[in-house]
Amino acid sequence: MTARIHFARPFSRRPVATAIFLALLWLSGCTTLESPPEETLSAETAPTDSDASNAADSDAAHADIFQRMREGFSMPDIDDDLVLRHQEIYLGHPGSFRLMVARSRPYLYHIVEEIEKRGMPTELALLPMVESAYDPMAYSRSKASGLWQFIPSTGRYHKLEQNWWLDERRDILASTSAALTYFEALYERHGDWHLALASYNWGGGAVGKAIAKNQDQGLPTDYRSLSSMPEETRNYVPKLQALKNIFRDPELLDALEILQIPNAPYFDTIDFAPSIDVKLAASLAELSEQEFFALNPAHNRPVIVSKSPILLPEGQVGVFAKNIREHIEKKKPLSSWQLTTLRAGETLDDVARRFDMTLIDLTRANDIGKNFTPRPGLSLLVRGNKGGEPLTDETLSRSLQFPESERDSGFVTGRYYTIRKGDTLPLIARRTGVSVKEIRRQNKLRGDLIIAGKRLVIPRPTVSYGIPSRRPAPASVASSAPASTQRTMNYTIRPGDTLTSIARQYRVAVDDLMRWNRVSPTKLRPGMILRIVFARMPRAQRAP
Repeated sequence: MTARIHFARPFSRRPVATAIFLALLWLSGCTTLESPPEETLSAETAPTDSDASNAADSDAAHADIFQRMREGFSMPDIDDDLVLRHQEIYLGHPGSFRLMVARSRPYLYHIVEEIEKRGMPTELALLPMVESAYDPMAYSRSKASGLWQFIPSTGRYHKLEQNWWLDERRDILASTSAALTYFEALYERHGDWHLALASYNWGGGAVGKAIAKNQDQGLPTDYRSLSSMPEETRNYVPKLQALKNIFRDPELLDALEILQIPNAPYFDTIDFAPSIDVKLAASLAELSEQEFFALNPAHNRPVIVSKSPILLPEGQVGVFAKNIREHIEKKKPLSSWQLTTLRAGETLDDVARRFDMTLIDLTRANDIGKNFTPRPGLSLLVRGNKGGEPLTDETLSRSLQFPESERDSGFVTGRYYTIRKGDTLPLIARRTGVSVKEIRRQNKLRGDLIIAGKRLVIPRPTVSYGIPSRRPAPASVASSAPASTQRTMNYTIRPGDTLTSIARQYRVAVDDLMRWNRVSPTKLRPGMILRIVFARMPRAQRAP
């Protein structure tokens, strides 16, 4: 399959990364990579110099994304005991609160941008904290999924694709656009943001009936007067108000040691035509699979199918372009997966052996549950590039969706591990990168006793996005701060890491990294441990 790459307009307002990517592809002279179509860079879509200037002025006017959000808060405030209760809950768990804010970092700038474009209150950017704690893999008992927690039917109504390959309820761009469009419709219906929020949580029809009931009884119809609301909806707006109260107070955020999130784009988006393995895409972008998946969480399978957009951190697009050019020039495949058709009388064990896979790998790759019944003619995703069919537009058009009763929805919340003879919880934890405590919690285990053959739910490892839990000072301050006010951490170098990428993640200077560790850029090796120093304010300088 001929590789074809082109770029949509980046969701960043500064097209620097995409320009670098295009230049690299142009200079490569690689015949398998086509130049982007002319319309991609047409005057109608390409940002002008004045657009870039205005964007830079706007970004420079705000110290961080929270300051920008505060200036856009415009919903009426409410002040009652429920708000106070939720505020106390958030403030009473500062560690969890810091983690939630850290998780929001890759997404928050984009969401605020989209909200401002529509002229909507910026409080809405805090709503994923209420809905999902800013975890794109969050999944509820009502089958709501993603940052904005769309249930399947509402997601389909808002044209969020949900199929065997991907679930756009978890897609950062698609779900945010759908959620904001939904809020616009709800606000237009009620003319009140609190009622729009209640409708998002409870349903527009339910809120409409509650309003009509109050009208019939001559009662007020504002949010707090709807006595028939369920408990969850009654707490919904107070939770958002509690968050709003916290984020509007910079001194309180500083006292909580909440990480400052820059008022700058975190990612760019590219349209990538060929199918590509998730693991390979992450490697070519020089990211860990967890970091890559944090920006591309919609994919259900280990391969990203043709024509799916890919999000990459700013600065990694050029790296991806260079590495994929070299990969294609060496005639290496972009995907190690193919499709095969289940033959009459063939079992899953037969398929696994035919393609040199384990049964566990086969069932995991195809999201097959215990109730699955093999049927001749069904397509399965298998490893390798021989004996099956390549992932072309024609083969991808076939439906691989199994009936609900025959599959697990485990890809939404985690993955599975079948216990082998001799396994222990610490051993499984090391293999999967998840703590013993979290495995116990997910599987409701009271002790360490496990039984061979049983299956454990293994949650996806929490992604830190390279953010320390406490706010680091600029490198110049960290370099000169007294030892008593410094905080250090150790970082284990991973394949693909560079001093520049590590410095960018932790907002320190490359020169400082070299000085602290007496290491040069050419001597980095996976497994080496680097010392990183952050300045910590003396207690007397902190907000009370």
